[in-house]
Amino acid sequence: MALPDYEAWAIFEAVARLGSFTAAARELALSKPTISKAVSRLEQSLGTVLFHRTSRKISLSTAGKSLLPHARQIALDGEAAMEAARDTTHLLKGQVRLAAPLSYGLSHLAPVIADFMCAFPEITVDLQLNDARVDLVEEGFDCAIRIAALPDSSLRAIKLRPVDGYFIAAPAYLERMGQPQTPEDLSHHDCFIYSNTPNPELWQITSPDGQTISLHPKCRFQSNNGDVMLPTLVAGRGIGYLPDFLCEKALETGELVNILPGWRMGDIALNIVMPPSPLRPARVDALVNFLKDNLR
Repeated sequence: MALPDYEAWAIFEAVARLGSFTAAARELALSKPTISKAVSRLEQSLGTVLFHRTSRKISLSTAGKSLLPHARQIALDGEAAMEAARDTTHLLKGQVRLAAPLSYGLSHLAPVIADFMCAFPEITVDLQLNDARVDLVEEGFDCAIRIAALPDSSLRAIKLRPVDGYFIAAPAYLERMGQPQTPEDLSHHDCFIYSNTPNPELWQITSPDGQTISLHPKCRFQSNNGDVMLPTLVAGRGIGYLPDFLCEKALETGELVNILPGWRMGDIALNIVMPPSPLRPARVDALVNFLKDNLR
């Protein structure tokens, strides 16, 4: 059995990531013919076309798209293995790609990233903020911040802290509409729905003693971002359910009130997730450790 052509796999990953044989040759310090021959060699060994080529551009084929995550993992594992064999104090350089939810990224992560870049001046950070869940391997991220109850998966995860959630409303709303005494009462109120969940229109609400109640709230306002709900909640337009890092200040000032203490929608936590390989470049470990120390 022939050994895998690891060099060709790494070159394929570079061409796909950069979108150009010329750019890949420049990054890898190889000639363009060497890059082209490696991709052709890999295509021949696999018996499939990885790129569609025209005189102006290249694009991944269907097979290329399906194989790219494997190529990325091979390239990452190779880089991490090389670094593990060296003195890593000299390798804290290069780019780290990090994904995070929008609101948390702006309010809590941004200051930590600023401190990290001061501490590690040769590491560059590509931070992408999006409330949608990204595929780390397919989209080429080194790690991600996720605020959720993580399902079983092949990803490696580090739990930083639990995240509390609160049913909240403004005193003006409660004076006008009355305060719900039980979760069932929410069916008669104007509710704000966070839409970036698998089933946003069904609320599974758990009591302090672990009993679960299901209900379909009456939606007055819906958004895929929790932060954008705050001004309208403070204005007294309805009832929402938000995590602590979004509403803690408004609760402290009295602009919003926790109306169902102890009731929650699921057990969520602040997590760092990474691709499944235990090998990571030293720069990625540096960021992960920094986030662990500063976000708990």
